[in-house]
Amino acid sequence: MRKNHLLVIDGMALLFRAFYATSIRKHFMFNSKGVPTNAVQGYLRHILSAVEAASPSHITVCWDMGSKTYRNDIFPDYKSNREAPPLELIPQFDFAKEATHAFAIPNIGVSGYEADDCIGTICSKNRHNAKMTVLTGDRDLLQVIDESVDVWLLQKGIGNYAKYTKETFQEMYQLDPHQLIDVKALMGDASDGYPGVKGIGEKTALTLIRRFGSIETLLENLADVTPSQRAKIETHLELLHISRELAAINCSTPFQFDFEKTYWNDIPRSAFDYVDEHELNVVQRQLQILKKDFDHPFTDRELTKSN
Repeated sequence: MRKNHLLVIDGMALLFRAFYATSIRKHFMFNSKGVPTNAVQGYLRHILSAVEAASPSHITVCWDMGSKTYRNDIFPDYKSNREAPPLELIPQFDFAKEATHAFAIPNIGVSGYEADDCIGTICSKNRHNAKMTVLTGDRDLLQVIDESVDVWLLQKGIGNYAKYTKETFQEMYQLDPHQLIDVKALMGDASDGYPGVKGIGEKTALTLIRRFGSIETLLENLADVTPSQRAKIETHLELLHISRELAAINCSTPFQFDFEKTYWNDIPRSAFDYVDEHELNVVQRQLQILKKDFDHPFTDRELTKSN
């Protein structure tokens, strides 16, 4: 009997990566309706390549739902340093979700939360149902790795991944994956706009968490760190606690997840129809290649409404 294998995809990470990979020379691709398609085509190519590589039995895609989340209530400057998305990318957000639905893959997103939170929640609540692979470009998601969850980080090109299991993560960082939260709390995250402890960078943060194991134990033993490190931590203690809350993926995000609706064993006919209708020519060529490789017919299974 085939063991359940759920591929959990960070939709926004794939879409942004696909957009910027082709837009550097203003190569946006437009269909005959004047709609840009470069991000959506790259996004779908990433998904199809990951399906080939992972051979999942189930698939779902998670999305951010707006620029503001509960983290902005904790720290108003959270991600405030990020620029607005390019005009050519904006119409492709809904476009990508529609395309995902056409491939009979559920879209998951919760207002006020990030895609990371949805991914973490799915992984946390389904660890006994399936082996899970998370596909993303966001290193923050390394914290969800455990015995049931691997993370594949996108590398340059399509179909290239840095693959992390719990064992490879531990070997690389000499930490357990959940300890990454405390490392981020100390060092902060410039891309997300929170400071951590000013003056403590990644190298020192890693050293401290490897030595003490957690923020709590570190704070109980501040007498054992250098006077400079102690002064920095005590001065920025409030920011340390805030940064830790911001760094932690919320694995209790409120949404209903129907595991059975993520079942995948083929590319539905609706995917071919959608790709043809919207003139996604690059994806069309990849689908034709995949069709030849399948040993069963494509189906016309009914699509259910996704979020």
